[in-house]
Amino acid sequence: MTPHMNTRRAAALAAVAAMVVVGVQTGAANATPGASDGGSSASPRTASPAFNSASARTNAIKSAQTDASSAATTLGLGAQEKLIVRDVIKDANGTVHTRYERTYAGLPVLGGDLVTHTASNGDSKGVTKATKARISVPSTTAKIKTAASARKVIWARGTTPVLAFETVKTGVQKDGTPSRLHIITDAVTGKKLHSYEAIETAGVGNSQYSGKVDLSTTASGSGFELTDGDRGGHKTYDLGQGESGTGDLVTDDDDTWGDGTGNDRQTAAVDAHYGAAKTWDFYKSALGRDGIAGDGKAAYSRVHYGDAYVNAFWDDSCFCMTYGDGADNKSALTGLDVAGHEMSHGLTAATANLDYAGESGGLNEATSDIFGTSVEFFADNATDVGDYLIGEKIDINGDGTPLRYMDQPSKDGGSADYWDSSVGDQDVHYSSGVANHFFYLLAEGSGAKTINGVDYDSPTSDGSTVTGIGRDKAVQIWYKALSEYMTSTTDYAAARVATEKAATDLYGADSAELASVSAAWAGVNVK
Repeated sequence: MTPHMNTRRAAALAAVAAMVVVGVQTGAANATPGASDGGSSASPRTASPAFNSASARTNAIKSAQTDASSAATTLGLGAQEKLIVRDVIKDANGTVHTRYERTYAGLPVLGGDLVTHTASNGDSKGVTKATKARISVPSTTAKIKTAASARKVIWARGTTPVLAFETVKTGVQKDGTPSRLHIITDAVTGKKLHSYEAIETAGVGNSQYSGKVDLSTTASGSGFELTDGDRGGHKTYDLGQGESGTGDLVTDDDDTWGDGTGNDRQTAAVDAHYGAAKTWDFYKSALGRDGIAGDGKAAYSRVHYGDAYVNAFWDDSCFCMTYGDGADNKSALTGLDVAGHEMSHGLTAATANLDYAGESGGLNEATSDIFGTSVEFFADNATDVGDYLIGEKIDINGDGTPLRYMDQPSKDGGSADYWDSSVGDQDVHYSSGVANHFFYLLAEGSGAKTINGVDYDSPTSDGSTVTGIGRDKAVQIWYKALSEYMTSTTDYAAARVATEKAATDLYGADSAELASVSAAWAGVNVK
């Protein structure tokens, strides 16, 4: 392949013959007609922000921060409360959704985030709050001693806001994943109020199954490096089995990378780089979003983490994705849906910032599964065709089965098909099943069908029939709900409200799309 000018080029990657032969089927060639588009030729209305550049969004955030004081007054907040703008989204219809964090007496309010919704004529269309409680505490003076590294906060995710300390303990989880455990302690009584793990894992693995792909690389000296100048400067590093830092930027002499097997260290970097590129492109094309945070800046990827580490994770503190090499150190967890999953944890952190525990944690994980799956369909890769299976290429169970199923989550032996009052007590990778099942029902409907050669048969909790609206529309509804109506404390009941609002905004109060959203939630027992 001829170099692209003298700066970067698309590198052709050698692939093993078996992958090419297995991946003959492409796109939706084997899908049941209407399965992915709801049987309608109408294009989905976009939930994309209407800003035409990252700088326009930045200016909108600055302007909103200038007006934050008056916004706080309008909302009736107390004299000691202040608002900090995190994001601004402008709909295609002109509605502006401004997301705020809150402080009280200069202290961060955990669970105090809110989103205001303002029509194009300046009229208020309401506000979505993480808590309905009024933020106030008797005193900001702690009565217990804690580590010097702890920060004083207002804990507002309970029934009554309290003065608290947030302590972060670092270490290693049982499977070798780094740990950054946040512990919230009442600053008056010393009682533990909450804890959550800030390192968000996929719980899945993947080997190198994307076949021959094009990469955007950058010329450097006499060679090339895995720096994607087309997508915010995303870089891919080789940690060399280390567990900290960035390691070495992956480079090559002739711009032809890897050999499609785990025997070549470049192969893992190829898949990670490719997955990041496809996820970026999906965000841009489907969501109108310029990168994870919407600011045009890239995250980075690290491969070859640890020794025989069987996982992958997103870490918001480094704004990066990290991948282990699998139990044999030759099956890197860098599959396409895994890359989309990890990168989407960053997207969630930049929008609703769903707390990684309880029902909100399940929604956090499901969001990554939903977008990871959507990236896989979007990529239209002949070797790794789109499906509603999570981690289907890795054979982590040793019997050829995927890690998770979106059409009937309980088939993995642990995930929840339907909501009940105990769902929030499950591990977030299992409680995510409710939202994964909802999304599948919304996109494809209930009952049996075949899509891209994969057979599905999705049941409902009450035996009802759900008619799918198509994956594209379902994605728009989920993203709009996430970015405009969900907050850090959103649970399943609130997620139903958020998606119904999003569907109403996009398609109307009398639309078939809104009816399907309600039917899909009822189908997973969220009423």
